[in-house]
Amino acid sequence: MQNSKTEQLLSDLEQKYCSFGDTVHYLEKPRIFKKCQGSFLYDYEGKQFLDLQMWYSACNLGYANQRLNNSLKQQIDTLPQVASQYLHPTKIELAATIAEDLEQKFGEKGRVHFNVGGSQAVEDSLKVVRNATGGKSLMFAFEGGYHGRTLGASAITSSYRYRRRYGHFGDRAQFVPFPYCFRCPYGKKREDCGLYCVDQFERLFETEYYGVWDGKAEQSEYAAFFIEMIQGTGGYVIPPEGYFERLQDILEARKILIVDDEIQMGFYRTGKLWAIENFGIKPDIIVFGKGLTNGMNPLSGIWAKEELINPEVFPPGSTHSTFASNPLGTAVGLETIKMLQEEDYETMTREKGAYFLEGIKELKRRHKIVGDVDGLGMALRIEICSAEDSFTPDKAMTDRIVDEAMLGNLEVNGKKYGLILDIGGYYKNVITLAPALTISYEEIDMAISMLDQLFTRCTRR
Repeated sequence: MQNSKTEQLLSDLEQKYCSFGDTVHYLEKPRIFKKCQGSFLYDYEGKQFLDLQMWYSACNLGYANQRLNNSLKQQIDTLPQVASQYLHPTKIELAATIAEDLEQKFGEKGRVHFNVGGSQAVEDSLKVVRNATGGKSLMFAFEGGYHGRTLGASAITSSYRYRRRYGHFGDRAQFVPFPYCFRCPYGKKREDCGLYCVDQFERLFETEYYGVWDGKAEQSEYAAFFIEMIQGTGGYVIPPEGYFERLQDILEARKILIVDDEIQMGFYRTGKLWAIENFGIKPDIIVFGKGLTNGMNPLSGIWAKEELINPEVFPPGSTHSTFASNPLGTAVGLETIKMLQEEDYETMTREKGAYFLEGIKELKRRHKIVGDVDGLGMALRIEICSAEDSFTPDKAMTDRIVDEAMLGNLEVNGKKYGLILDIGGYYKNVITLAPALTISYEEIDMAISMLDQLFTRCTRR
């Protein structure tokens, strides 16, 4: 009873004093959680909620990971604070570890620059791009792409909703259709389209009158293409084989930089440390965050090729944040990377992801509201559609499923649980699954059982 009173008091205070400007109030009555462990969150009644989105893929190694907790405690007891104009060991070691890994994989020397959040790291990448291209401010980005909600990042994020109230500095990106084969914008079928979508992008460079290319000078007005290898907020859309290789050829021929946003998909979410490794292309810049510290600290960063970020072209003070490369964050980040190197997360993630994907494919066979399922590693999608045609987006049904999952009355082995799901997609009808990489097979089976219950329960109303 005391827990219920405490929770209600907190809820009343939140309603009165907290801004609703973040994402909390997507649910009519947001849950207040008291504890977390592994793949679960716990409410004030002690009820367990299996989390299948793990803080938007920030907690890849599970909640309250003891080894990461200990690394943070140790850093608190040695060097908890130091101004970012000075150096400390874990900043240098973490930057070197990331840069050495990328040099080994892509054959390019580069440097790492830290910041405090994904949007801020995207802003830093925009500065590097503009600086390297003589101040060019025009960028390509994808329809359905998400790169953040700061003013600069929102200009290359395709949703106008994030810009409508505030406008933006500089120029808005030119948005290019993503190869979303289930909902191809050109009405093609993957098996015989010949990657028609990339041909349409290349067409922009055929003549100066399409507005992006000066054939005489052999220069594009566009400086870079900001990409997500797998769309995150856009609904975990996975591109067809061969698409990005073709795109890279077009961009390299026009000296347009490739900026790879790994904020959601980095750190083995897709079965590789970097999602771009799955697609056979090389980046000029990588942006990362979220999973770097397993959600323990707001630390993000960029890696850029040496020619773009060396001290002669990007000198001290080019960009700055007071808490960038803070020692608590870099200590946890370094420990996260060490943990990922010590076990075979590539095999583990791919095998668990394949097992989970087979489970949701079975749900698709059994439930007409499931129009499409797909996955790469532990980035999985369930697209909810009208039962009439298994294609027309059904946002209302998707909302109903997510709300029902939060009631905490799904039964597995005689015990009641809640299920935490996240919604993405162009029509907000995609359940995006980003479970902890450490999730057990038993917990995956629980998740499939609870999803089955939800689909059955919500379609009977």
